[in-house]
Formats: sequence, structure tokens, C-alpha cells
Amino acid sequence: MTSSSADEPPGDLLTDQDPHADPVEVAKQIILRQLSHSPKTRHQLAQVLAKRNVSPDAAAAALDRIAELGYIDDAAFARAWVESRHRSRGLAQSALRRELTQRGVDRDLVDEVLLESVSVESEHEAAAALVDKKLRSMSGVADDVATRRLVGMLNRKGYSPGVAFAVVREALTTRG
Repeated sequence: MTSSSADEPPGDLLTDQDPHADPVEVAKQIILRQLSHSPKTRHQLAQVLAKRNVSPDAAAAALDRIAELGYIDDAAFARAWVESRHRSRGLAQSALRRELTQRGVDRDLVDEVLLESVSVESEHEAAAALVDKKLRSMSGVADDVATRRLVGMLNRKGYSPGVAFAVVREALTTRG
């Protein structure tokens, strides 16, 4: 038996399957098992199949069939990802773009989804909410120290320095 990681349940490797099994059917089973854990992009699933030594032809056939059935939809994945990560973590467009690109979503699709989902206003509101929340725990901290910490936090979340400084300056002015 080969060792497996957390996302590879025992018996999930292609080499553990019946040697006479149809490789496309085995690939479909691997894909469906992966999708039962969490949504994934076509690229992520192709990587899993490659790790499992599924032939490129069998992988492509299985991915095409599963996508045809509607279980793989990079556009829907990207929209849900952006909605979730922008709302819950307050990530800016640049951070969202990076995460989606790392997951293999096509750059044009990423740009399209970000354009329709994240406006300049919503990005500014998200940054302001993050700063307001963090600022509550910073009573007694000098403004220059607070500025450095808050701008750093926003930069790590993908906000440009211009947006970060503007939002922080506004929040500190309001704080008095």
C-alpha cells in the first residue's frame, strides 16, 4: 500500500485500482471523489489526475465528461470564490486574482469575474471595515504606529498603498 496524504484516501490511487479497469472510469471516480470534498477547478483536478498517473488522454476524456455534466465549472468556481473571499476576508482584487490564477482559472475569466463582482466602492468598503475592526483593538496606540500596522494589514490583503493609506487616514481622522 502506498502512503497517502489528507486529500488522497486509501485506495484512491490509480495503481491501487483493478489493472483491467477502464482508465476513464477510474479517472471519473477520482474526480468525483475530489469534488465531494470541495469545489475545484479543471486545472486542480487535472493536477490530481496527473499525480495519480492517469494518462493525459483518459484524464482529458474524464474531465470533459464531468464538465459536460456540469460538475466542473471554472466560471461558477471563480464567482463563488470571489464572493466568499472578498466578503469574509476582505481580500482586494489583486489578492483574489492571484489566488484564482494559482488555482488554474483562465486570466480572462478571472478579469471578467472580478470586473462584475468587485467594484472600487465595495473594495473601499471592505478595506474600511477591516481597518475599523482592527482599530478597535488599537486604543492607546500612536497614530504613526497604527498607520504602519493598518497599512501593512491591508497590503497583505492585496490593497494598493494608495487605497490603504487613504482608508487608514480616513479612519484615524474619524477616531479623533
